[in-house]
Amino acid sequence: MTDLAEHRAGASDTPLTAETVAGIHSAIVTPLRADLSVDEAALADQVARMMAVPGMRGVMCNGHAGENALTSRADKARIVAVCREAMAGRGVLIAGVNAEASHAAARQAEDAAGAGAEAIMVFGPNGFALGQDTRMALTHHRIIGAATGLPMLLFQGAVGAGAYAYTPDVLRALLDLPQVIAIKEGSWDSAAYEATRRLAKAQRPEVAVMASGDEHLWSCFIFGSEGSIVSLAALVPEPIVALDRAVRDSDTAAARAAHEVIYPLARAIYGRKPGNLATARLKTCMMLAGLLPDDRVYPPYGPLDEDERNTLSAAMRAAGVL
Repeated sequence: MTDLAEHRAGASDTPLTAETVAGIHSAIVTPLRADLSVDEAALADQVARMMAVPGMRGVMCNGHAGENALTSRADKARIVAVCREAMAGRGVLIAGVNAEASHAAARQAEDAAGAGAEAIMVFGPNGFALGQDTRMALTHHRIIGAATGLPMLLFQGAVGAGAYAYTPDVLRALLDLPQVIAIKEGSWDSAAYEATRRLAKAQRPEVAVMASGDEHLWSCFIFGSEGSIVSLAALVPEPIVALDRAVRDSDTAAARAAHEVIYPLARAIYGRKPGNLATARLKTCMMLAGLLPDDRVYPPYGPLDEDERNTLSAAMRAAGVL
């Protein structure tokens, strides 16, 4: 895995590959002001903080944690540009692409490429949760891929998200797309993660399969992973980098120490219903830790009530973050 010291000085000097994307990436949040405009200063600070963490490979903006389904096209493009500038030539910048219509998603991909993204992560339309098949999935990814030619990362959805998660047949078809260099594996289930990894490695061994189920990171890293693209890293990047290194070094004690920080936070933020409050919870934790000036999210997902805030505060104390 490429370390921070080995990062390319110019972000777009050479195309990103499965090998060079490997590592820990923070799936960052989008800070908002009271008028729901993007707080660019807070966004830039967040990115700079991520890239100052030894071993951090890069950031992904406009992902689910970045409220991509609720963010305007113009704001998404601007977010990529702010991130690119704040990274100052360090690390990898991946931009999420999420739209119900394939051609709308393609326009987002074009915007991201123009603003400095090195790769795009294609999120399936939310409507896929009601049903999708190989033809739909291939059509969506081909239209987006043809818009820019940028390397592409797939997103494998959670096992509890209806039909949103790709079946083995759909995954095999998507892996045949030459632009695909990695999978952000968001099954949120260790057994499903292992199945996806085995499938991908049997078909295209070079493709990076990257864990993202926060409380399952330890077990997934043990199965094997080319790193992680994970939103909890926006709050606690160091333990996630440490966990990855400890597993690679077969250091069980260090891995458990990192997991004991990650687990209570992951359970409090992502492991409770309703799951659509995860980003609001993450932002609140970041604000409580002094990492964000405001925990505002796009309506209708906030603000959190007192019980939620108390639960998050307790988890942060248990993790030693507060």
